[in-house]
Amino acid sequence: MPPPVIVGVDGSAQSLAAAEWAAREAVRRRRSLRLLHVWSWHPRQDGEPATAAQRLAARRALGEAEKRIGRACPQVRFEEEQVEGPATAALLRAAAQADVLVLGSRGLSGFTGFLVGSIALGVVARAARPVVLVPAAGTAADGYETAGPQGSGRLDVVLGLDLADPCDEVIEFAFEAARDRGSRLRAVHAWQSPVPFGFGPGEIGLIEAPWRADEWRDFMAAVLQTWRDKYPGVEVVETLTEGRPAAPLIHAAYGASLLVVGRRIAQGPALARTGPVAHAVIQHAGCPVAVVPHE
Repeated sequence: MPPPVIVGVDGSAQSLAAAEWAAREAVRRRRSLRLLHVWSWHPRQDGEPATAAQRLAARRALGEAEKRIGRACPQVRFEEEQVEGPATAALLRAAAQADVLVLGSRGLSGFTGFLVGSIALGVVARAARPVVLVPAAGTAADGYETAGPQGSGRLDVVLGLDLADPCDEVIEFAFEAARDRGSRLRAVHAWQSPVPFGFGPGEIGLIEAPWRADEWRDFMAAVLQTWRDKYPGVEVVETLTEGRPAAPLIHAAYGASLLVVGRRIAQGPALARTGPVAHAVIQHAGCPVAVVPHE
């Protein structure tokens, strides 16, 4: 059986938005949906009442998510699961079983419920499968609402493309997301001028900035051509800019349906981290963000 789309549910507005987004994504991917609630034991002298309260809260959270996805996406097939914490470990186990793991996020203000900032970022940094973080308003567009200048009425999927290390997993995720939505794909790469130190005398001025930009543009076109051939129905727009990558990605994400970035898989748990670009867009992007792990 194909792995499901799994969404973390805690009763917050963000997790309800994530549940709705995940339901639509499950339909797009032709997968089932699993609603997951994580609850933790908090030892007390009267331990049983605390457990009963946690189970009641879980039932309420799952019930609210059921109503939300029932209204927004009645055709989706879903199941529920309640698991004991710790939350990070439980979500990482879920991610390993998922086609994609979906979590609600509050962006710059942090995360709510069991998705406390360090927990959510810990999941993103260590998950073996793609993780999508959905803000409370993240389902308002989802690629469907605007007529706009694009003509198709679909919002862009934005790909953060690292031409120094173009990874198939990240690019493929973005192309498939654009194809499934009938959306345009905007590939964004930011290049930086070489720093003076580390070069020999006279070398720094050999290639002027316009020429470097042209070289990056040609390389970008060559990298994407293979994927254009594989996904001929996806319109691709290339955006090349000079500077650090986070700012142009955040700018491109406004009005987009999804932003896709990569995360390098660390060689050991102690080295796992989100990465500066992924961390910045998670905090500031105005649309759902997919973080795709790659070797």
